[in-house]
Amino acid sequence: MTNINKDFLVHATLAELFFGRRDGVVAHVFGHIYKPCDGLLNLHMVASGASGGSMNPQRWMLVVCFSLASVFGTGESVTTAETQTYTCTTFGSGVVQPFNGSAFYVHSNCPFIFTRFTHNRVKCDVTVRRGDNGLLVQVEIIINKVRTVLQNGSILVEKKSVSLPYDHTYQHIFHYGLYTRLRSSLLPLSVTWHDVPGGIDSLRVDLEQELNTDMMGLCGKHGASGNKQQLISESVLSEDTCQIRDPIFTVNQECREFFSYTLDCLQARTPFYMQLCEENIYGYELNEHIVCAFFKEIVLQCGNNSYAWNIWRYVTRCAEPTCPGDLVYVEQGAAFIPSCSNPNPRFSNQDMTSSCVCPKGEVLNDHLDGFQCVVESSCPCVFAGRSYLTGDIRSTKCQSCVCDGGRWLCSENFCPPRCLIEGQFVTTFDGKQYAVPGKCAYVALQDLDWTIKIEFSEKEASLKAVTLQLYQETFTFEHNMVKTGDEEITELHQSDHVLVFWQSSMYVQIYTSFGLKIQVQVSPEIQIYITSPKNHTGLCGNSNNDTTDDFTTSSGIIENSAQPFALSWSLGSCAVNIPNSCINTDNEIFADDKCSVLNNPAGIFAKCHGHIPPEQYHTACVQRTCNCGGNLQQCLCVSLGSYAKACRSLGVELGDWRKSTNCTLKCQKNQEFFYDIRACNRTCRSLSGRDPRCGLEDAPVEGCGCPEGTHLNQGTCTPKSECSCHHHGGTTPPGPVMFSITEHIKLRTLTCSCFVSGCRNGKVCVHCSEYLVNTAQKTCDSLSKPLGTNTTCESGCYCPHDQYEDHHGNCVSRDNCTCVYSGQVFSAGQHVKTNCKTCFCGSGQWHCKDEPCPGTCQVYGNGHYQTFDSKWYRFDGHCQYTLVEDYCADGNGSFSLRVESVPCCDEALTCSRSIILDLQGEVTLTLSDMMVTKRLKKAWTLQEDPLYTTHTVGLYIIISVPSRGLTLIWDKHTRITVELHADWRNKVCGLCGNFDSSEMNDLQISVGSSPLAFGNSWKSATPPCSDVTTEIFPCERNSYCSAWAQRRCMILTGNTFKDCHLKVDPDPYYHACVQESCSCEFEGKFLGFCTAVAAYAEISSVCFCCLSLTKIVEVH
Repeated sequence: MTNINKDFLVHATLAELFFGRRDGVVAHVFGHIYKPCDGLLNLHMVASGASGGSMNPQRWMLVVCFSLASVFGTGESVTTAETQTYTCTTFGSGVVQPFNGSAFYVHSNCPFIFTRFTHNRVKCDVTVRRGDNGLLVQVEIIINKVRTVLQNGSILVEKKSVSLPYDHTYQHIFHYGLYTRLRSSLLPLSVTWHDVPGGIDSLRVDLEQELNTDMMGLCGKHGASGNKQQLISESVLSEDTCQIRDPIFTVNQECREFFSYTLDCLQARTPFYMQLCEENIYGYELNEHIVCAFFKEIVLQCGNNSYAWNIWRYVTRCAEPTCPGDLVYVEQGAAFIPSCSNPNPRFSNQDMTSSCVCPKGEVLNDHLDGFQCVVESSCPCVFAGRSYLTGDIRSTKCQSCVCDGGRWLCSENFCPPRCLIEGQFVTTFDGKQYAVPGKCAYVALQDLDWTIKIEFSEKEASLKAVTLQLYQETFTFEHNMVKTGDEEITELHQSDHVLVFWQSSMYVQIYTSFGLKIQVQVSPEIQIYITSPKNHTGLCGNSNNDTTDDFTTSSGIIENSAQPFALSWSLGSCAVNIPNSCINTDNEIFADDKCSVLNNPAGIFAKCHGHIPPEQYHTACVQRTCNCGGNLQQCLCVSLGSYAKACRSLGVELGDWRKSTNCTLKCQKNQEFFYDIRACNRTCRSLSGRDPRCGLEDAPVEGCGCPEGTHLNQGTCTPKSECSCHHHGGTTPPGPVMFSITEHIKLRTLTCSCFVSGCRNGKVCVHCSEYLVNTAQKTCDSLSKPLGTNTTCESGCYCPHDQYEDHHGNCVSRDNCTCVYSGQVFSAGQHVKTNCKTCFCGSGQWHCKDEPCPGTCQVYGNGHYQTFDSKWYRFDGHCQYTLVEDYCADGNGSFSLRVESVPCCDEALTCSRSIILDLQGEVTLTLSDMMVTKRLKKAWTLQEDPLYTTHTVGLYIIISVPSRGLTLIWDKHTRITVELHADWRNKVCGLCGNFDSSEMNDLQISVGSSPLAFGNSWKSATPPCSDVTTEIFPCERNSYCSAWAQRRCMILTGNTFKDCHLKVDPDPYYHACVQESCSCEFEGKFLGFCTAVAAYAEISSVCFCCLSLTKIVEVH
């Protein structure tokens, strides 16, 4: 390829990707769906020049990914084909009804090809063999080399017996009424059979596709009615011991009597079916299964409106099947029984079938064995593997839940929200979690009269100090030390506005008169926990139950990435120097091994898993431990302690977790370690008068303290009789102590020499020794930045009085000050739209007003989800799941979108995701096999205004449903994007969350929920499918891929996308990329890496992080 051709390819690819086409479809999709960045669409121009030269492999890899996964072309309307089902059955002693043509009879004990074909390079082969009793004694189903054998009432998959429901990467096997069904994940095919003593009396193959021309077997092939004898001879798999016999039939009164009742439906075909009946029954007159299977199949063809439907069992003396437990038999009922877990199964896409069901008004109690039916209001509830009866109450410290007919009804969380700062990890009041980028000083929280500041250690990502400025008092919290001013607080400090005291050797508590509560862990590392009244700002957010505005900067605009948000709250300049991945291989091995105790379902922390998912804490544990600069074991224990503390805050006691994890602490002098130290009356000082700590909410903490019967006396535990008496003047004995306080004031004189001629752009020389000026507030940027403790003056060149240096280095008035958003400078008066707000730049600050905007959810690869409220999680299930629906509160709704993954690691397969969009009562669209098919509901007719439109844009299919405010984008592989109109806020549910602006409750199903439990809870009730019980991350399964994947995915965090990092946080995309790259032993057609990179590149390009062509391509 010439350089010119390379240049043309890249420019054409990126132009289509970034700007779309004239038909407006792409512009709509990427100018409207990704609302957080749409303001930049109007303000950014992309340079398009490039010079000739060579392209390095990494740049070409990115271009190839764009070409494979994200190229857009001209939008075209897509015609949706209507779903058509072809069915082939065999029943009785050898009757075959092929896909097309008339039924015929085969009398043989030889093995036959029932059907064999190849579809999209997936081979399917179904063979059958009957025994001497006429029943099928062996059925073999091979799909994509996976062999399933039905024999002697058992199901063998790859020679291993399986129980139902059985879920394999390629297929699912489950009960379907009285029948058993195998449904392929690779083909639009299902196989259904009915077991009876001695074999199988009926077998059915359903195929939802056009019949292949290469199809062979007894079921025939498309357009070939053919000769019956030729079909049999071509389908037989000859064996020396088997025979094919000519059919024999004689007059049979049972057949003739039966068909006298079917004349209304069979009419002229009656003689033909009568002969089939007599051929089928000859020699098997005493085998009721063969006789009754034939009669039942004919009645099913006639339907439930036929005369024979209600009398055929009486006429033929075919007894009804018996049902287990409380279940009763119905000739036509639900294939999937309503149960306590799902009392109203919807969207089964099933025909009614012969089934065992509960009596009317009852559902199956599927939480117990024995097929017991109960009224729905009596259904038990389940939590953490334990059953609860209706009316039972389950409570934690923060929430109470009552079991009501199989559902948990839970109160609102009545614990006040807290902000947590543990190492570099921050959890805001509204629950948003992120990491600060640099080891700097920050404003954690501030209001008009108080400020909480944190300062990181220069060596490692842990806090060195916490400072509380409250009115005229300043409190400093350092390792094992608390000071007010220069005076150390050894036990307690009380003033008009604040009470500060040590509760244990590890924790210091701060209570204020206006509701601010702070808990500082001062040992072994400093961590801070804040409970605050509302209306505040800083790293901790604003506590308004809306996580979408938690990244509001000090200048008043909402950032999309944690880095620019956190940096806006830094005190002074701040370098980005906290790594977001492991930097030491040995430490990483240690961290991976030791932190896994958090996830162990049988470990010391398992008791809390149902209340607080451990995944986030596990990730933080690995990162904090592997980047630990000192004692690895201590870093590990601090991380484990964070999870234990979170569990304890809900009242979940874990036992002696420190002993189990080798994290025991040594105590000073004769103190002892406890998990539940309280503050009230635990010291000698508390005995000398009313203890102010006793009137407070006294939540226990861990640490060293004194056992019952003793009191803390200057670090030593003593009995009450040996305590000193404390009074205003001191203690007795040993007597009053006089303190002498000498205040040292250090003055620093800054001198400099500058000349007027040395100052440019309208700046003037400032001499601090002559005229003291707060030079820290002489820039437009400083107008929105938090101030340090002291006024600072640095001699040098500054803008004149009442002017400020803007972001271009020029002196301007305050009204003309510039603003910054996502690293881009905006002039006064310019505006951007971000996070459902329109923000105007004025006087160096952003002034924002709310605007309604749609919600966007995306899923790609092996189960990486980003909800409407921007919550990232991973769930890789093998069933069909509800992505989003509006059947949430009362069970009434108008649409449901369900997804199902298909295998992605087979070299012969194209990895994809099957999507079902059900517009209730009207039409069902199925997106699979790179195309769209529709199934119309019986009562629905085409309208003048189309209900939906379908377009193809390059490699994407876009479905728009205007009446539902719904847009669906599918890349024909694993990536799906769903956009909902703003009117759907708080009205939807599913794997995409509830669209309520808070990511904190997106995975909520009861008191707490892990991604695993949450994902399982949205499993479609029909067809049945087993839960995912353990989640094995791809890089753990294919561990040899991990380092390779990390290196490969560093393209996202490296220089290639450096300009995008302030606009779109690369971390979740990087972690998803690593897992995707590890998913398969080979890339094959999965394109996991390319899909992950394309996902970040696409959102970055829409945010007009101009992946400038020279940066991506670098054609020299």
